[in-house]
Amino acid sequence: MLCCVRPVSSGLAFIRPLTSFRRHMEVDSRRPVEDAIRIKLTQALKPERLEVHNESHMHAVPPGSESHFRVLVVSSQFEGLPLIKCHRLVNEALKEELSSCVHALAIQAGRE
Repeated sequence: MLCCVRPVSSGLAFIRPLTSFRRHMEVDSRRPVEDAIRIKLTQALKPERLEVHNESHMHAVPPGSESHFRVLVVSSQFEGLPLIKCHRLVNEALKEELSSCVHALAIQAGRE
């Protein structure tokens, strides 16, 4: 079973199964969270350009973690929207990941 370890304030960690990711990809994927982010943003926003970068290695987390991400999303759905609404669309598409495994998400969103 794939699991996500998310630190809590006491310094302990809890484990949450990543069963929701099994619908979209192979169970043996080495990057289930990154893959899920890419799939969900593609489905929700149909971007002309999408970059997903796992920046977890830059933080004090175990090697191979998927907890800190940076995304660049260019989509026609952002046309005429203020930046905050573009970010809200990204956050809405990733609400499951943000409430479970993803600790930090840096967003660059807009129209080229």
